Parts: sequence; structure tokens; C-alpha cells
Amino acid sequence: MTDPIPMAELWRGGRLESQHVGHAVIVHAEDGVIAAWGEPEILIYPRSSCKMLQALPLVESGAADAAGLTEAQLALACASHSGASLHTDMVETWLATLGLREEDLRCGCHMPGDETARNGLIRADKQPCQIHNNCSGKHTGFLTLNRHLGGGSEYVEPDHPVQQAVKEAFEATTGLASPGYGIDGCSAPNFATTLTGLARAMAFFAGANPEGSLRERAAARLHRAMAAHPELVAGEGRACTELMRAMGGRVAIKTGAEAVFVAILPEQRLGAALKIVDGGTRGSEAAITALLVHLGVLDGEHPAARKRLNAIQSNWRGFETGIVTAAPGFPG
Repeated sequence: MTDPIPMAELWRGGRLESQHVGHAVIVHAEDGVIAAWGEPEILIYPRSSCKMLQALPLVESGAADAAGLTEAQLALACASHSGASLHTDMVETWLATLGLREEDLRCGCHMPGDETARNGLIRADKQPCQIHNNCSGKHTGFLTLNRHLGGGSEYVEPDHPVQQAVKEAFEATTGLASPGYGIDGCSAPNFATTLTGLARAMAFFAGANPEGSLRERAAARLHRAMAAHPELVAGEGRACTELMRAMGGRVAIKTGAEAVFVAILPEQRLGAALKIVDGGTRGSEAAITALLVHLGVLDGEHPAARKRLNAIQSNWRGFETGIVTAAPGFPG
């Protein structure tokens, strides 16, 4: 087992103050692993970084077309959204089109990440509902698939037809049998795989032929939907949205809890995946930015990149106090 390597650092007063270590791997759709840092075979939970894998059965089963889903709805099915009105209105309308209600979701409730939406609830003295959950788009996708399959209401159960379809797609695209699952924050099973397996799945998406097999066509539709609608995949001010915009729709990226990040690069037929060991967002955002710059798809001087890499840290009086950089040698 190879130790994790330094990937991102915080410098203050000319001294190294903090360091984020992790693992990363890049896979080509035909040529396999072309670069790796740390231990590419480390076993991880992808968390929300694999939502496009969880959405594959929705599209390839015919459920998406039967329900008349738009490209925007497919992007929302892959989202960890901020709960802004843009997101919640879409989920509410989608559910209504299915003849379903908020109560049919199984993702649970939390306050929206979007400041305007959160403050609106507080001022109105209202509690959030499941539609505000960042995974409500994914779960509405699950409900759409479930309606197509005719399964029972508890669609998040691991042995439910929806989750069995997800598992099959997950294992087929990662190229590995999953050794097990953990229950994610939204109550759905999250299947474990290696970092290489996750990158291999992203490479499958990157190389998917829009006119190829049923699964390839589904994968192509999903990653194109994500890249075309970055505002739906995350939200204003967030890394996935800002970095995808900065790349002009050329690349789809997705973060997951505990500092997992993936990228789908169709022009180069590459998939990338990384994991920061400490689970910190600052480290994963800096590392994915460094990788995207290294791969030539992101301008390192773009404001969205500089917000996360070579990012000046300021104190409450506006004084520059430090800088977040890529660690020496990463990505090389």
C-alpha cells in the first residue's frame, strides 16, 4: 500500500501551516491508468461523486424518455444542489408530473445551502422539507425509475429493484464487484470501490459514444447534461458550478462528501478521481483544480480557479495572511 502524497498546502508568513494529503488517478477510456499519485487502489466510498452512475439506470431503462425528462432534469438527477428556488421548483414540478409528493421522497430534510432560500425559511418561521435536500433531484430520479420498474415505495433499500439496477451499473462501469456499501446521508446505499474503479467509470462516461450501445448513449446524455447545466449540479458560488462554467461545457465534474472529486473529460477520453484523506473540502477543491489545470482544460488564472488554487487568504480586516497552493510535485 502506497502512502498518500501531499496535494495541497496552506502557507502563512512564509511557513507551511497545513497540508492536505491524498490519492488520485487518471484513466483513459482505452488505455487504462495513465497517471496515479498515492495509492490508486485504495478502497473508498464515492459518496455523491458517483451520482451520474446512480442515474445511469434512469436513462438506459427508458424511464427518462417515458417520463419525458429534459436535459435539465437529467442534470438535476446528478446534482448535489444548494436548495435554491431554481432547484426546489424543478423538483416540485417533476414530482407533480409523476403524480407524487414530497412525502414520497426518502432523502430526509435539511436546511438549504443557498443563503437566500435558507434566510427565506427562517424569516417565514418554516422548516425545510425533503425537497430542500441536496439529493432531492437524485431521489426524484430514483422515483421516476421506480415508477417504470413497478417497485415498492422503499426505493432506497439495498435489495430494492432501483438499487439493484444502480449496483449493476456501478459495478459494470467501475469494472469491479463492490465489496459492500455504506448508507449515505440521503439514506441510499453508497457502493464502495477503488479510486481506480471510480476513475475507470468516469473514463467510460468520457469515451461513451452518443450513438453507441444503450449504456453508452445514456452515459453521454448524462455527462453532457451536467456540463450544459452547471447551475443545477451544485449552485452559485460552489466549485462544481463555477469550475464547469470556467471550462465552457468541455468537462463535467462532481464532488462528493469526505473530499472525493471526479472529472469527465470527453475531448481527451479521460476520467479522473481523487480523495483527500482528511475529508476537507479545501483540499479536494484545490487538488481537482490543480489536476484540471494540469490536463489543459482549465485556465489557472481564471477567477474560479484562483478562488481555490493559489488562493490568497485574507483576514477580517482585509489583510493578506496566506495562500493555498498545490503541493510541490502535484500533479507534476
